[in-house]
Amino acid sequence: MVREAPEPLRSIRAALTSIRAPHTRLQRLYRSRNTGPTSTLVHTPHPWTRALGLTAVVLLGAWLGLLIVGSVRTPVGPMDTTMTLRPSLSGGTKINVSPLGALELDSHVAPVRLDVDVDRLDPVRSQALVEHPERLSGLQDEVVHDVTDGTTELAVRSCVAVVSGAMALGLAVYRRPRRALAAGGLALALLAGSGVCAYATWNPKSVLEPKFSGLLSSAPSVVGNARSIVTEFDVYQQELARLVTNVTKLYDATSTLPAYQPDPSTMRVLHVSDIHLNPAAWHIIGSLVEQYGIDVIIDSGDTMDHGTAAENGFLDPIPDLGAPYVWVRGNHDSGTTQTYLSRLKNVHVLDDGRAVTVAGLRIAGIGDPQFTPDRSVVAEGDPAERMTGIRLASALRDQSRAGTPVDIAVTHNPVAARETDGVVPLALAGHVHHRETEVLPHGTRLKIEGSTGGGGLRAVQNREPEEVRASVLYVDRTTRRLQAWDEITLGGLGLATAEVSRHLPEENHPGATPSPGVSSPSPTALSPGRR
Repeated sequence: MVREAPEPLRSIRAALTSIRAPHTRLQRLYRSRNTGPTSTLVHTPHPWTRALGLTAVVLLGAWLGLLIVGSVRTPVGPMDTTMTLRPSLSGGTKINVSPLGALELDSHVAPVRLDVDVDRLDPVRSQALVEHPERLSGLQDEVVHDVTDGTTELAVRSCVAVVSGAMALGLAVYRRPRRALAAGGLALALLAGSGVCAYATWNPKSVLEPKFSGLLSSAPSVVGNARSIVTEFDVYQQELARLVTNVTKLYDATSTLPAYQPDPSTMRVLHVSDIHLNPAAWHIIGSLVEQYGIDVIIDSGDTMDHGTAAENGFLDPIPDLGAPYVWVRGNHDSGTTQTYLSRLKNVHVLDDGRAVTVAGLRIAGIGDPQFTPDRSVVAEGDPAERMTGIRLASALRDQSRAGTPVDIAVTHNPVAARETDGVVPLALAGHVHHRETEVLPHGTRLKIEGSTGGGGLRAVQNREPEEVRASVLYVDRTTRRLQAWDEITLGGLGLATAEVSRHLPEENHPGATPSPGVSSPSPTALSPGRR
């Protein structure tokens, strides 16, 4: 007699049968996919879907391969470094000098970035350089040789890394050797294409315009001064050796940064603007004056917020900043503000095209014609600014006729500054709270500074604080022409970050044809009828 299974076992058996039944039916459908009416029920992925899936596998696998094994440890001069390729949208090279900060170069445009991490300074090799300074003469050849060997090894290792990573992930996802080989081939083609892009866009002169961050932003002399950059044509190897040498000295001094030694053949102008009652600005300006050896400070206006007499005490630190202070009125600065500043020691207030000679530079300026501290005052707009610029241009031509041509013109609003095109080599402005630099049609270079006060105290109302910006301009003492400039950027309220970017005019790049620029303009160089 057959015994009947207990009730619980029958329930379990029935549940298992109900789970297996759909699976069994699907198996039957799959086996008969080429025959019978059920073949239409099987879904085949679209070719584009499969291609996108394979692309995702290739990219992820290549990235994992680079992350795990795509780096090389190699000596560069007296330093031990780690070179790594990283995916990037903009390319470039980043040199991390821990704990001093980083140096970023726009060396190439490609979907990969070269990261060079300075791991440590070899005590034996660095001590040999200190004890035998004559070895520095051959350091640049050694550095170039080390970098060449390191990048060659990195290229080979990166190829192996991306191919291995893509194949391994392809095999894990598809479980078909053919698909895995296809993923590896695509990864190799992607890396080769990136290499071609990097080679085609390689810019060895990118070291001329580095961007510093961290403590290195306090040592702009690490890549040389403006005068040496202009005159040294074999710049890449020489400046690379200079970089290694100075980093060696920085480490040897246990992170005590050397004092900045400005080139005696250049004058240094600090351009600030739109402080808007931020008291932190005076500390920043004072520090930059001391660090860079500033000869003159030029403020293109909006130092105040409402221009009231109650705000005048904010201006009292200016005489103690350590350099002459040249100022023009902004649309947030009142006549009361201008009168108060004109009485302060070491301050030069410019208006109506008046010119002064400060630290060997001839500077002329004009105040903003509009006083609009709040919305209760209706602005006259750009027409008033253009008329003000035309008045300034007329005064500049008068100065030129008198034999005292102006080197720098200063306004608050860029609209007014544009009217000086052709009658002055350099025009400075502010107002818009962001940086712009352009060469105007008739040769005048217009430089617009951001807010040195980070937008002022009202910036706390914004979603994110504005960055604090100022620029150091290097002007040739003989020609009175701009040779280079450093853009200093601090990270808003709290000053959590710091960057310094060096820039050169196109005509000052090594090998470039010197530009005639703007020189001794004729009285008709710019007339109201031409605007």
